[in-house]
Amino acid sequence: MIIFKTIRYKNFLSTGNTFTEVNLTKSKSTLVVGQNGAGKSTMLDALAFALFGKPHRNISKSQLVNSINQKDCLVEVEFTIGSSNFKICRGIKPGIFEIWKNGAMINQSSHVKEYQKILETNILKINHKSFHQVVVLGSSSFIPFMQLQQGNRRDVIEELLDIGVFSKMNQLLREQINNIKDNLKEYQYQIDLTKNKLDTQQKYIQDVKILTEQNVTAKEANIKDSEGEISILLEENTNLSADVEKQQGPIEETINGLHDKKQNLLSYNATFKQQMGQITKDAKFYEDNETCPTCSQDISSDLRNEKLNDSRNKAKELKSAMDKLTTESTFLEQALLSANNTLTEIREWQSTIHTNNKEIGRLQGQIRDLKADLENNVTADLNQANSELIEIKNKLNILQEDKMKTNEEYQYNLAISEMLKDTGIKTKIIKQYIPVINTLVNKYLQVLDFFVHFDLNEEFKETIRSRHRDEFTYASFSEGEKQRIDLALLFTWRHVAKMKNSVATNLLILDETFDSSLDHDGVENLLKILESLEDDTNVFVISHKGDILDGKFDGKIEFAKERNFSKMAA
Repeated sequence: MIIFKTIRYKNFLSTGNTFTEVNLTKSKSTLVVGQNGAGKSTMLDALAFALFGKPHRNISKSQLVNSINQKDCLVEVEFTIGSSNFKICRGIKPGIFEIWKNGAMINQSSHVKEYQKILETNILKINHKSFHQVVVLGSSSFIPFMQLQQGNRRDVIEELLDIGVFSKMNQLLREQINNIKDNLKEYQYQIDLTKNKLDTQQKYIQDVKILTEQNVTAKEANIKDSEGEISILLEENTNLSADVEKQQGPIEETINGLHDKKQNLLSYNATFKQQMGQITKDAKFYEDNETCPTCSQDISSDLRNEKLNDSRNKAKELKSAMDKLTTESTFLEQALLSANNTLTEIREWQSTIHTNNKEIGRLQGQIRDLKADLENNVTADLNQANSELIEIKNKLNILQEDKMKTNEEYQYNLAISEMLKDTGIKTKIIKQYIPVINTLVNKYLQVLDFFVHFDLNEEFKETIRSRHRDEFTYASFSEGEKQRIDLALLFTWRHVAKMKNSVATNLLILDETFDSSLDHDGVENLLKILESLEDDTNVFVISHKGDILDGKFDGKIEFAKERNFSKMAA
């Protein structure tokens, strides 16, 4: 059972920077009064915000921070469950969300939603919707049970009866069933694939058996062809080797001799050019000078003519020798070119011999492989193919057995899923409680002086009959009659929750319930119900009709506005 002890808040809605603290266990019944806008319902919004991160009324999160201070909005609620003390701190600007247990903060999850899930699932064991069906009855944003959609009605009752675990189990089971279906598809795919492999392998074995003799004949023919090619290449290499041996030595000697002769011709040519230069220089000297520049003696015309004639004769001899040298050089270059062409041809023969040797090596390797295939591989291929065939058959058997086991698991889980559906186990449990729920609702309706017979079926659809057995629906009644039904359901849910110990709590808050559609008798009857509640229930009635209800509760809290801030009156 959850025992709420205190709620304190500051900078929340119209409250200021000083904490407003409400002791939730001080009195069995407490009247909360104040003028409109004084902050009576703020404690209800603060409690809902602290527990679920959203207020009771339809107010956005940004509007919860006091519009004047605009920061340090903080709400703290303390409660006990069994022997454990809890404290929830939640704030805005800065954002705060802390769960404390026995003085130590519970490790915060990486995401606020996960941390909230811990609070609702593991600690409170109640969600926002169920909280407002069992703990709070308000006239603002509260949606009565009878106005909820059928699915939401189911959620509330499942929460109260603590059978929501079956829905979670069913969700997990659906995921598991989907995984199993995927596995079955994969098994079938693998089986089809393996069958195709089996057919292919069987065909391959038949082809191997048929083609074995043809393969032997073809390989023997390839061996014979390769041996013939080797013979041709060997004969070609023999002829080329003989030509190389015959011509390589002499041609190399010829080329060396021609190179030596070429060097001599180049040396003679250089000498002739030097002598021609000297003769030209001497002739120019006698042409340009009539006096010796060294001794200043006159050079006679006869001597000059003699020297010039000698220079001309020597130049003619040298020119003739140089022309002969040029002719010999031309013949020499032609001889070298011819010799080099012959040497290039010899190198091409050697390259052909090398290429032929590589081809001979390749053909010899091919012959060895073919002979090895003839000796071993034909039989080996067939043996290996048969071994692979056996492996494929074994794999197919294993896949079919695994598929059969998985299919059995799938059928088993389908049966469990049927049990976990809304029409399964949960319906059987709900069937046991529906008579109890109807009995309690009718009991509270009679206390509230509303004499109709209320029936809720397993699909959470209501049937309401008058004394004359006329059938009505919830929408057929006046607002005051609807509120009596809502109150009867509220007290019924609290009673059932306490029976199941699922969401039992000490706190019951009625927000302006007495101010709405209840007549005088309805008010008196509701007070009787509140007085009859267990001693461990703390009721807070929020009302702006303090003059009518004053003196009918054990305690009283009054809220007022001072300088635009809501405060509890001293």
